[in-house]
Amino acid sequence: MIIVYKLLIFDWDGTVIDSAARIISSMQKAAQDLSQPELTDEAVRNIIGLGLPEAIQVLIPGVDESVIPQMRERYGHYYLGVDDTPTELFEGVEQTLNNLKDKGYRLAVATGKSRRGLQRVFEDTGLEYLFETSRCADETTSKPHPHMLEEILQETGLNAADAVMIGDTEFDLEMGVRAGMDTIAVSYGAHHVDRLKAYKPVLVMNNFPDLESWLAKKHFQV
Repeated sequence: MIIVYKLLIFDWDGTVIDSAARIISSMQKAAQDLSQPELTDEAVRNIIGLGLPEAIQVLIPGVDESVIPQMRERYGHYYLGVDDTPTELFEGVEQTLNNLKDKGYRLAVATGKSRRGLQRVFEDTGLEYLFETSRCADETTSKPHPHMLEEILQETGLNAADAVMIGDTEFDLEMGVRAGMDTIAVSYGAHHVDRLKAYKPVLVMNNFPDLESWLAKKHFQV
């Protein structure tokens, strides 16, 4: 039997919004401010999806613990304020999310962003009303631990089989697999799609509206 999902759980950066360039720029400037080693674009791209403390520890191996809160502050200073590198919703996101909501799907967000960061983009995009719930890295365990997905399931009263995790990084898909969920890979985000295929996603999305058409076919086949 074809599984039809009740809950669609979205990563944010690289899945819903094209923010990689600002994340990279902001992290590099934060490191420069604190006289830390130079961070390459690729190095920063590889940590997109992690919570900030975990990301900083990966980017700067052996970093002194006292530097982590300073890096977080500097990163937030740039990403939420000073850095004007454009961030835009991927094509078709708003219409697709509205269509899915209208069709009765329940929507949620599981992100490596801080609550402050997610609230800021909710306000900027006006999309908060579409999502039933959300979890951020600074209020639970960072990806790829499945804790944030487990919390979302508990809050919504659903089982892992009722939900699917949609994301653009290995951290997203590993988190979904560890939570016992199906996963959907986004090919246009931070991590190359070949890395995501190792987690055996049920779908590879090459653009955001692919999700709606694929789900419609799933319903038709039941």
